[in-house]
Parts: sequence; structure tokens; C-alpha cells
Amino acid sequence: MASVPTSNRELTLRAIVLGGLLTFLFTAANVYFGLRVGLTFSTAIPAAVISMAVLRVLGGATIVENNIVQTIGSAAGAVATMVFVLPAFVIVGWWSAIPYWETMWVCAIGSVLGVMLSVPMRRALVIDSELPYPEGVAGAEILRVGMGDAEGERENENKVGLATIVLGAAAGAFFGLLAALRVTAGEVARNFPLAGGVSGIGGSLSLGLIAIGHLIGLATGIAMLIGLVTSRFVLLPWLSAGVEGPIDEVAATIFSQQVRFVGAGAMAVAATWSLLRIAGPIVRGLTGIAATARARKAGEAVPLTERDLPGWVVLGVSAALMVPVLWLCWNFVQGGPLAGSIVPVLALAFAFIVVLGIFTSVVTGYMAGLVGTSNSPVSGVGILSVLIASVLVAGLFGDTAAAGARAPLIAFALFMVAFVFGIAVVANDNLQDLKTGQLVGSTPWKQQVALIIGVIAGSLVLPPVLQLLATSFGFAGAPGAGPNALAAPQASLFAAIAQGVLGGARRWDLVALGAGIGMGIVVLDIVLRARGRFTLPPLAVAMGIYLPVTLVLPTVIGTVIGHFWNKMATGTARPEFTARLGVLLATGLVVGDSLFGLVFAGAVGAVGDPARLAVVGEDFAPIAEWIGVALLAGLVVGAYVLTKRRALGET
Repeated sequence: MASVPTSNRELTLRAIVLGGLLTFLFTAANVYFGLRVGLTFSTAIPAAVISMAVLRVLGGATIVENNIVQTIGSAAGAVATMVFVLPAFVIVGWWSAIPYWETMWVCAIGSVLGVMLSVPMRRALVIDSELPYPEGVAGAEILRVGMGDAEGERENENKVGLATIVLGAAAGAFFGLLAALRVTAGEVARNFPLAGGVSGIGGSLSLGLIAIGHLIGLATGIAMLIGLVTSRFVLLPWLSAGVEGPIDEVAATIFSQQVRFVGAGAMAVAATWSLLRIAGPIVRGLTGIAATARARKAGEAVPLTERDLPGWVVLGVSAALMVPVLWLCWNFVQGGPLAGSIVPVLALAFAFIVVLGIFTSVVTGYMAGLVGTSNSPVSGVGILSVLIASVLVAGLFGDTAAAGARAPLIAFALFMVAFVFGIAVVANDNLQDLKTGQLVGSTPWKQQVALIIGVIAGSLVLPPVLQLLATSFGFAGAPGAGPNALAAPQASLFAAIAQGVLGGARRWDLVALGAGIGMGIVVLDIVLRARGRFTLPPLAVAMGIYLPVTLVLPTVIGTVIGHFWNKMATGTARPEFTARLGVLLATGLVVGDSLFGLVFAGAVGAVGDPARLAVVGEDFAPIAEWIGVALLAGLVVGAYVLTKRRALGET
């Protein structure tokens, strides 16, 4: 039975302000890593820890007020996931810069629709369901421990947690600063001949990537390592065999123009399989929704902890938001070949966004309850949406544009998908928050208002961060992208699918090869699961093929560190607290690294050339590599040792 708060302090001004600030912070951090390595981190737990520490200082905090801050702050992870699709407009050449208002409205409208659609699902998928909601339950336990009246060892757990986040953030930012000044190297990589072609190994010297590895777990790390080996020691030597030229140039060209297409094919199959694998539980879980609704007694008094936003508000807001959706679609196609077919264009947009939006919100909401928000294969939903949108646009408007002028059709298909993806990722996140609220006694409608505030706050900050990164680094595969371009793996895949369906030139032989590899990985994963052995997440293997080795290797190392940390935690007096401190340290490292990355991007934009920020000459580079490796190892060891001492109560 959910606990009932003893105070009415819940949706307060200070909770809204603090939650909004955390959303700005975590959205920026997640955008950076979402583009860099295709992964985002859950912001609910660090938001809860920071909230408890800050509000306890201010005094009078309740568990449900902290839950409101956590709810607003966790929206950062959902909104930031929009970077899985938005860079696709740059990659296909439709946008040369990120339009602030258009991007903000797409994110905000899709996200608020996601909140609205999750309201009627709360009773079916949270209250009247046995879904585990792993992250929602964990969030509730953290709030209970942090806000409880426990004495002794547990009295200052939230303060220790906040200090651990600050420690990680300081370490991540410090190393990033030295790398920006060129005192330490940003990465260490070497290419070499292999089997008649070329190969290479290396790693980005990044505390944030190591921390991301800690957060995603060893099974994913092993899978990414298998993908890395496949990419660098099988595909790259084979595809580069006999190619003439400087070894570094050959390796970079073959990887970007051929190996990545193999990885894209594997990603498409793996993401789709991840979605299909849980289709059965989704169908079985949703069959009882109508029966449950009919079984509710008419006129029954509804407790405070069961009060959602009224149905007329949900329907009214959803209907009202379709007006700016259609206006944005109308404005988007002006000046192009679709402008002359505005009625069928708007009819398609309306039907696609409503029907696919409802479908994907139900699917991702159920996935969140089944496997957790962080493990939900939302990329599979995105792939399915892009395929459907591209086929519909090709079928209805394929004759509108000449074969060589398909960019407007590709862009419009992606534009519709952006709304649907916003709905999907927010519904995926929201039900986890509502589960936490149910367990600690929050008022659902207040949480739902908080979710709206959170997604709007995230939508306001996402476009300028995205533009900053686009200007300073660019996106891999986009026109004019340089060697330091951010990978943006999901956006690149979505763009490739839309371009392929609507007539773009793709290396379909390599995509088909990747799809075959993906199918083989799926079969292997099925066999391993049947034998009760470790799992081999197919999407993680595909990401290991698709991403550069410099991003994959440090992430894999981080998964090993996280595994041994959690193993050590089981032998301590407070295993859950110790394991949680590891998560908070990793979160701090990610935040520090990513936020300094944004500062660095701003500095690059201001001075025009990263080399102008260096305090040493180019001849210092070999020494900087040794310094970088040694300092990175020292900071990792030092941060984890200090955190272990804090967990054991030695500091």
C-alpha cells in the first residue's frame, strides 16, 4: 500500500525551480553523450539525491516534494533522447543550422503529447499491473531511505551521495580542461597493417565514457567488445584489402564509408528484434485494460493518491496541440514540391502522428515497466516509425518530386517521425516516474503537471545545445563533417533508412551484410538465453560495430570497472548504498565531462580553431599521450578509492 504524505507540501515553487535547473543541466549533459556515443543516462536517481540534499538544507521538505523534483529532473533523459532523430535533418542536408523555435516546438509538443497519452495508461500499466518497473521501484527506495528518520549510518546518505556526484563532476571537468589545453591528449589511437588490409586500436581519454560504461553494465560491455572486434579485426581488414594510400587515411575512409553501413544494417535488425522480443508480453499485458476499466465501480470515491488529470484536460490539451502540429507541418513544406498538395500532406501528418503516437506510447510505456527505461529499445520504435513514414510518403507523393530532388520528401518523413519519437520517449520515461510516485504517495495529477514542466524546460535548452555541438563538431555523415564529428548513430541510421526508401543512394550490399550479422547475433542471443547463460544484447553488438573504436573501448573498460565495483559492494555492510554511490560517482563523471565538453564547444565556436586554446606546441603531443593515460588512470583509481572509503564510512 502506498504511503500517504503527512504534509501538503508537494508541487511547490522551490521544487519546480530546482527541478527545472536540474533539467537544464542533465538535458545538456545527455545531449552531448547521446550524440557522442548513442547512449543517455537515467537522470532520476541523481535528481533525487540532489533534491534531498538541497531541500533538507532549506528545511520542511517532504518525500513527495522531493519526488516532484525527481519527476521534473528525470524528464531531461526523455527530452534529450530527441537527439536520436533531430540531427538527421542536418545529415540529409535539409538543415544547415538548428532552427531554435521549430526544434523547440517539435520537442515540446511531442513531449507534452507523450505526457497526455501516459495519463490514461497509468491505471492500466502502473496500478492494475504486475510490471516490475525496476527504475521506478529503485527511485522510491532511494527517496524513502533519504527522507526517512533513520539514524546512524543512514543519516547522511543523501549528503554523501551529493558529495560523490560533485567529486565525479570535478574530476571529469578537470581532465576535460587539461585535454582542451593539450596538456593531455584527447585520445590515443594507432592503425596498423593486418591481413592484407588495415586495422587499428585506440581509445578516447574520457572519464565520461568510462562512467557511461559503469552505468550500462558488463553484459552490454561484452557485447560491445564483440562488435568492436568484428569491426576492427574482421570487417576493416577485409574491406580495406588492396586499397592504396596512407594507412590512417585508408582506415578512416573505409570505416566511415563501408564499415558503418554494415553496422547500420546490424543496428536495424537488432533494434527491431529487441522490440519484437517483448511483443508477446505487451499484447498479453494490454488485453485486460478494457475489462479493468469496466470493472471500476461507478461513483467510487477516488483517494488523493489516485487522482489523475481530468479526462477533459487530457483530451482538450491533446486536441489543442494538434493545431500547432499541423501548422508546423504546413510551414515545413512551404517552398517545396509538397506545398501544392497541402491537404493530403496535413491529412497524412495528422493520421500518422495520432495513430503512431498512440501505438508507440503504449509500446514504450509497457517496455519501461517490463525492462526499465534505460533498457527499452526505443531505437526499434524509431526505426519502425521511419520505415512507415518513408513508405507512406513515397507511396503518396513519390511522383511529386523528381528522382534527383527527393530531399523535401525525406525531410518531411523525418519531420513526422520527430513528433512520434517525442511521444514515444516521454511515455517511456513517464510511467517509471508515476510508479515511483505511487509507491511514495504522490498525487498523480501533480506529478503529471511536473512532467509537463520538465519536458518543456528540456525542450527550451535542447536546441541551443544541439546547435552549439553542430557548429563546433558537426555530425558524422553530414555535409562538411570533419574528423571530429559526433557519431550521432541513431540519427545517422534514421537518415539512411529514409534516404534509402525514398531513392537515396545507399550501399545496400553492405547494409544487407550487416543485417545478416545482426540475425546471427540474435540467434546466438536466443541460444544463450535458452541455456541460462549470460545474454548478448544484439543492439549493443551492433553499436560496437557502428561506433569508432575510440568510443567503444573506454566504454567497455568502464563496464568492467562497474562490474567489479558492484561485486565489491555485495561484501560490504551496506551493499545497496555502496552500489548506489558507484552509480552516483559515474553520473558525476558523465556530467562533468559532458558539461565541460559544452564549454569547450563554445570556446571553439568563439575562437574558430581548437588549436588556439592549446598552451603547448604540437611537439608536446607524444608526451601529452603518456600524461593523459597516466592521469586518467590516476583519477579513476583515486575517485573510486575515495568513494569506497565514503561508502564504508571511513571519511
